[in-house]
Amino acid sequence: MKATIRTAVLPCVLALCLGAGVLSPANADDRRDHDRARAAVKAGEVLPLQEVLEKVQRSHPGEVLDVELERQDGRWVYELKLLQSGGRLLRLDVDAKTAAVLRSRQRPAPETNASAASAPARQP
Repeated sequence: MKATIRTAVLPCVLALCLGAGVLSPANADDRRDHDRARAAVKAGEVLPLQEVLEKVQRSHPGEVLDVELERQDGRWVYELKLLQSGGRLLRLDVDAKTAAVLRSRQRPAPETNASAASAPARQP
């Protein structure tokens, strides 16, 4: 009887976990990425994220929206997305070992209704 319950219950539990995303491949990838990042910090290959953000904020202030740690051309790179004053979006590639900004890409703030209303009307 116990074997029957286990064989009936186990598939249901697995299905619920997969449906809830608990055992999804994406979560496993996130966990592996987190473990890789932690190992890189521990090995001294990268600076801790907090230290990098403190250094970057001095020259590129803004609210951090997203952070990724990637391996690019043999080095670790933090990819940061910042929301700056006025609604400008700034993307930075930062050397994870030195906190030096390698690349900066800025998207202008979206137009507001007020600025669109004050623009001159187009003539056909």
